[in-house]
Amino acid sequence: MTTASVSGGAGTPAATAPRLPLSGLLALSTAAFTAVLTELLPAGLLPRMAPDLGVSEARVGFLVTGYALASFLAAIPLTAALRGLPRRPVLIGALLGFAAANTVTALSSSYGLTFAARLTAGVMGGTLWAMLVGYAARMVPAERRGRAIAVVLAGITLALSLGLPAGTALADALGWRAAFAAPAVSAALLVVWIRRRVPGFPGERPGERVPLLRVAALPGIGTVLSVTLTLLVGHQVMYTYVAPFAQDAGFGRTGLVLLVFGVATVAGIWLTGVLVDRQLRRTLLGALALLAAAMLALGAWAGQAAVLLIAVALWGVAFGGAPTLIQTALVDASGTANADVATSLQTTVYNAGIAAGSLTGGLVLESYGSAALPWTTLLLVTVTLATVAAGRRRAFPRARPSDVRANAGDD
Repeated sequence: MTTASVSGGAGTPAATAPRLPLSGLLALSTAAFTAVLTELLPAGLLPRMAPDLGVSEARVGFLVTGYALASFLAAIPLTAALRGLPRRPVLIGALLGFAAANTVTALSSSYGLTFAARLTAGVMGGTLWAMLVGYAARMVPAERRGRAIAVVLAGITLALSLGLPAGTALADALGWRAAFAAPAVSAALLVVWIRRRVPGFPGERPGERVPLLRVAALPGIGTVLSVTLTLLVGHQVMYTYVAPFAQDAGFGRTGLVLLVFGVATVAGIWLTGVLVDRQLRRTLLGALALLAAAMLALGAWAGQAAVLLIAVALWGVAFGGAPTLIQTALVDASGTANADVATSLQTTVYNAGIAAGSLTGGLVLESYGSAALPWTTLLLVTVTLATVAAGRRRAFPRARPSDVRANAGDD
């Protein structure tokens, strides 16, 4: 590929750009895979876990809720507390925490102990998610940053499209405890991979640490976080209740709908990886416009099976690359030195968006029926699109900024 990438407004031929450190980035991607699998695995194993733990399926579902809550609460304070420590030991510590929590879950017959292990895993998740994007950004020059982040975040999509089905299949074959033992072992092995292939970076010196509130106030950060919130709320409104929507539209095969969405997100991540470092703003605007078109089609013509599946595929392509685009914009706005703190803020906003979207979707479903869901999402996506379009100076500029940037002015 001989196209030019842009960093700080200066063109650099992609052909002369240094190679991506793929082994290290894939290790970080595997860490993302492990975190997502750990978080969501109980949702697919409710009927199997409930009898062994002596509780209802609803209470087993709270194991997912507890993880998310712990991650939400831990991301910002732990990131702030650990900023001064060398980065690789913190990353390894989080993975060892995942290994321990999943081991306890695999062995425990006590719901209380299992819940405590899930809270621990959630704390590790909050710490890990605040690090991964910033770590990837530090491993490559600025003009390769978007592609590096795309590689790391591909672990999320692979966990959703392949990891969770594989975990459920393993539980069918060997029992649900084996399904938790697998990510425990993989997290432990991943530590060895990271020690060999992921570079170490120093922590921030006390005199160099920008206070959290000052990071939040950097030009463009607030705009990126607001885009994260409205996009996640809109997506989750539809995604959480896609099963009743498809059934009410006369298409009862929810599994096929989710498969189409999952495969399309892989395509979206690949396409984003190709474009993000050259055309971040245009790619994000295009993805949001595509998502809006998909919601319009679902709202108007979901009763036609072919339209429904095509619209879901477009939704998957559009949303699949959105996290990479938004997180790359966040690191561009914060600079790599403040990336962990900025990402911890985004992790909190991300989880808040998921919770708010699920709640909003439930209220819309109960009050107006499933047919109103895509229109609600369309409204929120339109707001997101307008915010990105307006943020052309700092948050989503036409030309990618360099790490050395002026802090004056705002969107």
